[in-house]
Amino acid sequence: MTEASQPGKLYGVGLGPGDPELITLKALRVIRSAHVVAYPVARHGRSNARLIVEGELIHNQIELPMTYPLTTEESDHPGGYEAAIAEFYDATATQIATHLEAGRDVAILCEGDPFFYGSYMYLHDRLAPRFSTTVIPGIPSVMGAAAQLGTPLVRRDTELTILPGTLPEDTLAARLAAPGAYAIMKLGRNFAKVKSALHRAGVAHRALFIERATMAAERILPLDEVDPTSVPYFSLILVPDTTQPQRMETATSPGWIAVVGLGPGADHWLTPEARQTLEEATDLVGYHTYLNRVPIRSGQRRFGSDNKVEADRARHALTLAAAGHRVCVVSSGDPGIFAMASAVLEVVDQGPQEWRTLDIRILPGLSAMQAAASRVGAPLGHDFCVISLSDRLKPWEIIIKRLEAAASADFALAFYNPISQDRLWQLAAARDIVAKHRAPETPVVLARAVGRPDERITITDLAHFDPALADMQTIILIGSSTTRTITMSEGRQLIYTSRSYPGAATR
Repeated sequence: MTEASQPGKLYGVGLGPGDPELITLKALRVIRSAHVVAYPVARHGRSNARLIVEGELIHNQIELPMTYPLTTEESDHPGGYEAAIAEFYDATATQIATHLEAGRDVAILCEGDPFFYGSYMYLHDRLAPRFSTTVIPGIPSVMGAAAQLGTPLVRRDTELTILPGTLPEDTLAARLAAPGAYAIMKLGRNFAKVKSALHRAGVAHRALFIERATMAAERILPLDEVDPTSVPYFSLILVPDTTQPQRMETATSPGWIAVVGLGPGADHWLTPEARQTLEEATDLVGYHTYLNRVPIRSGQRRFGSDNKVEADRARHALTLAAAGHRVCVVSSGDPGIFAMASAVLEVVDQGPQEWRTLDIRILPGLSAMQAAASRVGAPLGHDFCVISLSDRLKPWEIIIKRLEAAASADFALAFYNPISQDRLWQLAAARDIVAKHRAPETPVVLARAVGRPDERITITDLAHFDPALADMQTIILIGSSTTRTITMSEGRQLIYTSRSYPGAATR
């Protein structure tokens, strides 16, 4: 590349606490448009920052891993930790400056907020005086943790103090003894010291521990149940304001469990029945991404988990309900379509007899395929078939049989779970099976994140259907032989499948 006349621009991009859906729209725009994407990498080779945005990176972008030479403040460098880490930032800034001088825009990814204990700030100090710089804020981990815990931190004129766990124990104990609310970060190896300081200050009973807040591996534990030898860096302790209501104790009234469909994304698609039930619940259980869509309510407990532990989630919810709690298990879309309703009932079928005495309710929600169809007309207006392409819970051979049967029977098709990080080829295989039975001009719709701010609707046909345009947030609709496309006067395309079929008897 020849040297550019104008240097590139430097961006410090805050990613938020971990959930990809908590990244700002501005951050996403910059990440997708930058020539170079730089991100921190630990010595073990994994990068949380890259993991958060892996679905947003564009082909042909230059990736610049910034591998940290050490992860604690212990170092055998002659100048100690400060000298070792300064050398690393100097060398990394030089690499980034080379790209900027060549006219390439560089986005440096930073978990949380770049200027809130963010590693980006040290590169900013070295590069901002020389290059045009924009810092994009992100949701700090403190606020992400508070949301997951369902815990208001401060009210009225209460002060919030944020403390690093690296402070001496005496200093921590003295600070924590004063009135107010506290967030303690940088735990890791400092946890035992912090815990001791909390007890000395008399506030340990108010302390709430959460690790990897909003991430797939999120865990919430009582302070005394935390193993001090396994506390990750991405963890913190919140000490809410003493004037706020305490968290709900074990319920004494009869419990119930409701599996609630939230709909595919837009708040106005939530049914009044589901909304009222969510408000009445004492406990919410669900995949953390879906829990984030439910408003925080004081005193209501929230238990988030990964999206691959449906049975564990169901058992937890049933145990809470058996103890007298009013429990909502939240699902996206409709809970009976590839979601938590069947998972809960399967666990009841295999579980103790007492679970069969519970009041179990299934509350329907607008399905993703219905929402996707509505955006383009009525592609599911006649007989249709819904198939999940995930082979995590059923063999791929079964999926092939079902695809062959549905395609040969001329059903319109809706595909759920079309692709993931671990399943990159199955969607193309499914397309090829359908193509044996359908004309090349058969309409295809790819509807991503329907009802959310990042919604994207793509209309194409079977001959031009590119599986690379889909991800796990995409619903795919494929027409039958009777599906047609109408081009409206303003250029908008509408798709419908006729309610009548060739050869039908007339009356």
